[in-house]
Amino acid sequence: MPEPPTPPIIGQATAHKKFSCPACGAAAEWNPAKQSLICPFCGTTSPAQMELNAAGEQVIKEHDLVAAIRNIPDDKRGWQAKKTSVKCQSCQAISVFDPERVGQRCDFCGSAALVPYEEIKEAFSPESLLPFKISETQVRENIRRWYMTRWFAPNKLKHSALTDTVKGLYIPYWTFDAQVHADWTAESGYYYWDTESYTDAQGKRQTRRVRKIRWQWSSGSLNHFFDDELVAASRGVQPDLLRKVEPFPTKELTPYNAGFLSGWVVERYQIDLVSAAKHAREVMNAKVYSLCASQVPGDTHRNLSVNTDYSRQTFKHILVPVWLLTYNYGARAFQVVINGFTGAIAGKYPKSWVKILLAVLGGLIAAGVIALIAASQR
Repeated sequence: MPEPPTPPIIGQATAHKKFSCPACGAAAEWNPAKQSLICPFCGTTSPAQMELNAAGEQVIKEHDLVAAIRNIPDDKRGWQAKKTSVKCQSCQAISVFDPERVGQRCDFCGSAALVPYEEIKEAFSPESLLPFKISETQVRENIRRWYMTRWFAPNKLKHSALTDTVKGLYIPYWTFDAQVHADWTAESGYYYWDTESYTDAQGKRQTRRVRKIRWQWSSGSLNHFFDDELVAASRGVQPDLLRKVEPFPTKELTPYNAGFLSGWVVERYQIDLVSAAKHAREVMNAKVYSLCASQVPGDTHRNLSVNTDYSRQTFKHILVPVWLLTYNYGARAFQVVINGFTGAIAGKYPKSWVKILLAVLGGLIAAGVIALIAASQR
């Protein structure tokens, strides 16, 4: 599609809705274990209030992509609650949290180099999210088990486990829908076998079976609907780790309510709608090409050409929960990411060269023993 004009840089909002405990008036926080707002002082439980439509149903909104790229209306911006923003000078993540909290270190990389972040324009509002479902207790146990199965990690790392530094965060994603119609043409290749004569090294005439390909033109069409193609908009979490803990089940999204964010740090998106839409289009094009390739008849193909037409293009800005562990071992920094809804875990860790060397030596010894046994049985 033609590249749309880049919109102005946009930032985060400061609405003034509060989530106070109905008993003592203190700030209530979202508790993933109880799926409710809990007062950390008196323990009072108060469920988050959902916005419903006229029929009393929770609705997840989809927005027209083309119209939104042209103009994001002001009433679709903001967090619906007063928030403070800081930017990490190390990893560049922008963290958004309750104004009562004091940001001392970055929750993504641990750096103390935080500076206030002033928005030029309020951010596009998230209108749906996945609330935390995995509790901190579960996460700490999962991390301990994960560490114990990292066979090449140094023993010191396994014993420490580092679960005291785990942080719960909401990170931004864009989702994209599109109906695609594609027409394709290609040359289909069909294998067949033929017998040919040749002269061997001794000058004798021999025959052999040779596989050949018969080519013929073919064509077809494809209709496919992309539903909630995910594009991460996080700078603070390593992209390769995020991909390993996906998917975030978008069918379980709930309409956005600022109560879910009470007491939690939120990352403000730095990959804007235009950039995310371009990335989603590239991913969709690659998938359409692969789907068309699978339709080409024959044993192989070449010169596949695909013409696509996109319609019903919509998007959502959503928040998803992750538990993040960032730690330093020696001079290197590592991250462990846990999907806050499904519990999927992925991470990086230092390797012990001593253990790797012993494993290699053990493999060589085992291979040598097997070779000796095989030789003795001949």
